[in-house]
Amino acid sequence: MSLDKLIYMANQIGKFFASQGTEKAAAGTADHIKKFWDPRMRAQIIAHLKAGGAGLDPAVRAAIGSLADVKFEAQRQETHKQ
Repeated sequence: MSLDKLIYMANQIGKFFASQGTEKAAAGTADHIKKFWDPRMRAQIIAHLKAGGAGLDPAVRAAIGSLADVKFEAQRQETHKQ
């Protein structure tokens, strides 16, 4: 999927949750992306955030950042098991 489409979709999800306040919007957006986006889509939007995140709304940046943190922590734990 194109990066522009992923940015648009992520921002639309963020707009849906915006009325709940920034923290809850970020959490709701992260939860939605975690549950319903294909892992390749999540990886692509996380990589975009790490490259600067142009076009992402602030709450969406926070949401994707939290997903990136969770992904990093899971990889770190997997490395320590081996």
